[in-house]
Amino acid sequence: MKNDQSIVRKAEELRKKIHHHDYLYYVLAQPEISDEKYDSMMRELQEMEAKYPQVITPDSPTQRVGGVPTKEFPTVKHSSPMLSLSNTYSEEDIRDFDRRIRNLLPDRKYKYVCELKFDGVSLSLRYTDSILTLGATRGDGAQGDDITSNTKTIRTIPLRLEKTDSILKNCEVRGEVVMNRDDFQRMNEEREQNEEKTFANPRNSVAGTLKLQDPKIVASRPLKFFAYSLLVEDKTQQSHYENLQLLKQLGFLVDDHAKLFGNIDDVIEHWKEWESKRDTLPFDIDGIVVKIDSIEQQDKLGTIAKSPRWAIACKFASKKGETKLKVIRLQVGRTGTITPVADLEPVYIGGTTITRASLYNEDYIRNLDIRIGDTVVVERGGDVIPKVTKVVLDKRPKHTKPYTFPTTCPECGTKLVKLQDEANYFCINIECPKQIRGRIEHWAARGAMDIDGLGEAVIDQLVTGGFIRNVADIYDFHKYKDKLVMLDRWGEKSVHNLLEGIENSKQRPYHRTLFSLGIKHVGTTVAQVLADHFNDINELMQAKQEDLQTIHEIGPKIAESIFRFFKDDHNKQLLARLKAAGIRLSEEKKKSNGILAGKTFLLTGTLTNMSRDQAKEVIEELGGKVAPNISKKVNILIVGEDAGSKLDKAKKLKIEIWNEEKFFEVIEKDKKCSKTY
Repeated sequence: MKNDQSIVRKAEELRKKIHHHDYLYYVLAQPEISDEKYDSMMRELQEMEAKYPQVITPDSPTQRVGGVPTKEFPTVKHSSPMLSLSNTYSEEDIRDFDRRIRNLLPDRKYKYVCELKFDGVSLSLRYTDSILTLGATRGDGAQGDDITSNTKTIRTIPLRLEKTDSILKNCEVRGEVVMNRDDFQRMNEEREQNEEKTFANPRNSVAGTLKLQDPKIVASRPLKFFAYSLLVEDKTQQSHYENLQLLKQLGFLVDDHAKLFGNIDDVIEHWKEWESKRDTLPFDIDGIVVKIDSIEQQDKLGTIAKSPRWAIACKFASKKGETKLKVIRLQVGRTGTITPVADLEPVYIGGTTITRASLYNEDYIRNLDIRIGDTVVVERGGDVIPKVTKVVLDKRPKHTKPYTFPTTCPECGTKLVKLQDEANYFCINIECPKQIRGRIEHWAARGAMDIDGLGEAVIDQLVTGGFIRNVADIYDFHKYKDKLVMLDRWGEKSVHNLLEGIENSKQRPYHRTLFSLGIKHVGTTVAQVLADHFNDINELMQAKQEDLQTIHEIGPKIAESIFRFFKDDHNKQLLARLKAAGIRLSEEKKKSNGILAGKTFLLTGTLTNMSRDQAKEVIEELGGKVAPNISKKVNILIVGEDAGSKLDKAKKLKIEIWNEEKFFEVIEKDKKCSKTY
């Protein structure tokens, strides 16, 4: 075998043929050979690789379902944020978007690309030397889960990019994973026959499938990937529309209905046209996405908060249905918020069976005069969240009574209060069992402290058993190991896994801890902002309301909520216990006067001693900044192996150039920083 290159060539030839026929079958839906012929080629390749494992390559079609079940998905940072789009539902808002573009791009022509807005799950794919090396979920936009093994099972995702030039060999492709409605229906019917739980709608089934830990099960699900974005280090492609055509040439499914328009009137007409014919598609869409075509103009327009200025999602009107309201129940949130929820007779709306809908608050119920027993109109807001929007008075039964909002908490019996300027009632009992469960669930959730093994059912069991009353109690579980082992459905292994997950949570960064505390109005973004401004929890605890309001992203309500939280004695005691347990409640300040202060850097090529993300962190720790693209603002270009065209551009702009050795020589002068790598 060592000298027999004919086996290697034969295996490569088979792989190319199978890749080609996969593309014809799964992407173009134009098969050229029979299933028997395809299966014969696949068996031949499998037998060859079994006999000569040396010829197996990562992009071999036999490797699509070669992964073993995983216990968890590692978290990975995105090369650039996966932004969410601003939504609009009206023609007026679409024209406002166009006016903003016109004001930001005066005296410049621009075009719009309109694409279908797939109702699926976003996915990022990274290709290195033309081979698929990473598949990641959107996550919080900044980082997501590494689900590469699951990604490889999706037949419409190329394992290798064909016909690529040197620039496209290393690229990122973003898109949406969807499931056709017919495939979804068949899958649910099979699950029903097997007495398995069915999925609510295609989007939910996609989201659940991608998070499965066994790639073999994922491979059995009928998923499709539509590419909508191509990211390359050197932006030679200047048109988004041309990028879509290029993605198609590279072997991806793309939106064949995408169109290029020169004015907003045509965009609006296109939006209205698709609203009326969206059900003609085999998969679900909930609107169209409008984007500026020029990549250069996209960069110029930039982003605001978590959304790009150069794109907008034009959503369709909600789908509606009539049904009967059986009863109104009260839900207690982790912060004590009381939310009324309507229990409904099942109604099928837009591919989903609806049995519950939000009623928001007492004022909402009173304004619509919603009564138990009424026939109501239910809409799926944005085709996702069900809500009651109208009462059908002609069908109202006799002797119904206006709904009276309860005065006590349904969970603990505490008298409810309504704060000034608040629409909601609150249960102010912090020992309310439902609030306790909610706070612990929030603390342990993914994106928060991410404690493996501490799910909703386990939390309910532990709270009921008296093992836990607040999040600090979690870090005392090791004291009760013997008692935990004796619980129903527990054992040595499950207790060990839980304690390991709890110990791992102590390594979560400071901003994740702030988010996990569950402070009202403090989401992931505000938590990061707070961590950037207050490097230690003690500094934050001492901050006055007016100090907090000086921070751009924090308004009066958020400031008041933060201030109240840290002045509460119960919360102070909780934080003291968390600190004693080893939870991270501070982070090192980034140097404003480090050895790289005042310098703007750009990285190109591959570094051998650290990843680009690590290099970026080092530069920022030492006071420097990292630019996204080459420009005159860049002071120093750091060059690794296989540097691209940025090196040539830097020379033309007379930018200082460092190789990797020079970079390390400089940063090693800071002993503290040298420990980073």
